[in-house]
Amino acid sequence: MNARTAPAEAEAEPDAVTRPALIRELLLVAGLFLVYKLGRQLAVGHTGNAFHNAHRVWDLERTLRLPHENAVQSALLHGDTLVRLANAYYATVHFPATLAFLVWLYLRRPAHYVWARRVLAAVTSAALVLPFTFPLAPPRMLAGTGLVDTARLYGPSVYGPPSSDHLSNQFAAMPSLHFGWALMVAIGLIVATRSRWRPLWLLHPLITLLVIVGTANHYWLDAIVATAMLGVALAVIRPPHRTPTAAQRGTGRPAPREQVLAGAGR
Repeated sequence: MNARTAPAEAEAEPDAVTRPALIRELLLVAGLFLVYKLGRQLAVGHTGNAFHNAHRVWDLERTLRLPHENAVQSALLHGDTLVRLANAYYATVHFPATLAFLVWLYLRRPAHYVWARRVLAAVTSAALVLPFTFPLAPPRMLAGTGLVDTARLYGPSVYGPPSSDHLSNQFAAMPSLHFGWALMVAIGLIVATRSRWRPLWLLHPLITLLVIVGTANHYWLDAIVATAMLGVALAVIRPPHRTPTAAQRGTGRPAPREQVLAGAGR
């Protein structure tokens, strides 16, 4: 190493320091997904309360003059192809997109990865409380709304009959972690990247919102509550800030692209 290569190597060192141990992060992320699945399964039962709350949510949305979920579903039902694509998006994009987001951040923006993982863990943990305190049947189960279960009618479907579905809790509609996670993916990529096209990442939560409502898996309020919970988490868990090197502070050069987060390995 010579004097010319030393600054470049010195600037690269913080990235290696801030990247947490891979095995531990794999266990943490796997644990996050397991908590998401198992936590909702624990909050089973309360069927009567779930339908009672569903009517309350539906009536509240009408009082607030929110758009009818029927309008979105009617648009999807104009053709089999569109509704099948919406069902497939609901069934297959949620987990892989979030996992790909975390992997990319871990490899390319380790400080942002720690921040995003903390936010997702906080939102997911808080979201698991609501099924115990406010069980909620999804709109596809609510009679008198004019909505249909698009996944059951057109496929693909990730749910079986509620009475025999032991892999998920279908009465945990609020909040919508489908939307909450999608919004965090978009926000995380907007914060962690610098492309002028990065606002286009917001298409992911927008499409997710139309899909969860159009397939009658969630109410508008499910997404609103998820957004509020994410907002609280983002206010408490702040994103990393750029830390310029001593040489850059002296020369006025901009901070390096990579971010440094104090305690990122924790």
